[in-house]
Amino acid sequence: MGSVMSDRESPPGGGERITLPLLDLITREALESEYREAHARPVDPTADPVAGRVGSRRVTAVVCAVLGVLAVTAAVQTNRNAPVDESSRAALIAQVNDRRENLALLERLRGDLRRTNDDLQVRLEQVIEEELSERNRVRRLQVRTGHLQVRGPGVRIAVDNAEGADPTQVIRDEDLTTLVNGLWQAGAEAISVNGERLTVLSAFRNRGPAILVNSQPLNPPYVVLAIGNTATLQADFANTTSGLKWLNLVHALGFEFTMDNQGSLTLPAARPATLRSVQEGLSTDRDVVDEEIAS
Repeated sequence: MGSVMSDRESPPGGGERITLPLLDLITREALESEYREAHARPVDPTADPVAGRVGSRRVTAVVCAVLGVLAVTAAVQTNRNAPVDESSRAALIAQVNDRRENLALLERLRGDLRRTNDDLQVRLEQVIEEELSERNRVRRLQVRTGHLQVRGPGVRIAVDNAEGADPTQVIRDEDLTTLVNGLWQAGAEAISVNGERLTVLSAFRNRGPAILVNSQPLNPPYVVLAIGNTATLQADFANTTSGLKWLNLVHALGFEFTMDNQGSLTLPAARPATLRSVQEGLSTDRDVVDEEIAS
């Protein structure tokens, strides 16, 4: 198959034609055109060679005159364009310098932003670590204060009055207080009585046949749940002052009392308390504080 030359492809000699100076290009094309015409003209055997030479000289003179005019025109045009070219070159150099300055400024700005970003990243990691530490601290406080539902191993205690006990032998608020204090001293982490989670503001108070806990009336039998180490909680309870006092009450008054280890206990969170009024330094009695708190 034959090759087809694209319109974009330069003809032979095209590259050389583009690179030639203007004056050389004009001279070369004029001479080539004259040679082609002379070569194509038929030879007349009867023509006078002298007259032919004279005609050729005249043509040559005309061509030289034309070339001279073109050369002068090209020189004038080149001189006119020289200031414009120099101005364009200076403008381009100024633009290049401006772009270089802008690039250097952007590089410095990028470096500053990168350092700022690194500093902020370090600070963010510190804040995240501090936040995690504070969350753990709040969680521990919520567990201790009773404002978070908790689950874990512990003991289940069931307490009831002796069968046929008279009013002087029933379980009273101070008796439950003794039991709970013994559990706290033994290392219990969370305690509830009949579903009421005990907090630092909880108090036991007699109200007729019932005992108020968190302003809620509770009746026997009382179920006390205490989360703690099942391997030591019962033994440690029996060795505390309050635990010994409670065991003496059970023996003396005949309370029904059982304490069993449990693999998993769930204690509810205490209901949020609303402070109605607080007056500092009036009393340290827990019953008075409990009266000032509404669940």
